[in-house]
Amino acid sequence: MSNLALVNNANFAMMAEAMGMSVDMKVKKQSSNLARLKISHKAVMGEEEVKGKIKKVEIIDAGSYVLNYNEQDIYISAPEIRLFNQRFMYKRFVKGAPGEANLYVKTLMDKDLNADLRDNTGGFNCGKPSGWIKDYNALPQDIKNLMKSIKRVRVFFGEISAMGSALDAAGNMVDLPDSIPFIWEIDNKDAFKSAGAVVAQFAKQNRLLPQHWVKLGTDANPLPNGESFYTPTFNINFNNMVPLEDKDQETFTNFNDWIENYNNYIIKTHNEAAAKKEQDRDDGLVEEFVDVDVAA
Repeated sequence: MSNLALVNNANFAMMAEAMGMSVDMKVKKQSSNLARLKISHKAVMGEEEVKGKIKKVEIIDAGSYVLNYNEQDIYISAPEIRLFNQRFMYKRFVKGAPGEANLYVKTLMDKDLNADLRDNTGGFNCGKPSGWIKDYNALPQDIKNLMKSIKRVRVFFGEISAMGSALDAAGNMVDLPDSIPFIWEIDNKDAFKSAGAVVAQFAKQNRLLPQHWVKLGTDANPLPNGESFYTPTFNINFNNMVPLEDKDQETFTNFNDWIENYNNYIIKTHNEAAAKKEQDRDDGLVEEFVDVDVAA
């Protein structure tokens, strides 16, 4: 169990490092028991009787936030979040062959992306080459395609409040607790950057992540097909500071334990996959040797 102290801790630098804030402090201007947060890029449609006829109507606007809570999607237009941790990882979506399941290749979570991160297929960085690539254009096309498929992910852990606007997929009001622990994997390039700017604002104010609630919104970004892709907006009132309490220590500890458990799982699957690759390679060498020997 993590024993990092949060409440009444006056060492901002140490706690900011523990919360994974340090990487954004350096930036210049420019499946689990946790509920999962994301943005819905399409409106949710329903049916409504209009003059005796059933018509399709929008019951939930595109650009709403979706919280998967207790295996149910809850739609929230303008939630507030209180962050406790951030981490970084790589992930890559692999579409399964016909009859096979799709796969997400995921790495460990760390406080930055400066080191190679083990992934759940026995490799590192979801296949991304190590180190700085001096000449991207000189890379083989298959490597370029692989790199394009790998996403940098900023992972937020915190508590979310629906602010009384929670709806289910049918547009019915849903009663939720005042705050719910959540995880939010941010992999869009623009959202990744704007979310980092939020953490940098906290650091500039010498405030820890849980000391303020952050109001979320979304911006619509038009696409060539006429639809829109939505990215998050963040608004913080630094004049309204939340006092840290004993229960926040427990929340902070629980998030750190969750991260540790996740990383232990990735290490386990990495080691198993790496061992299988090694065994397959050894078996292949033996088979090749036997074939050569028989031929001789």
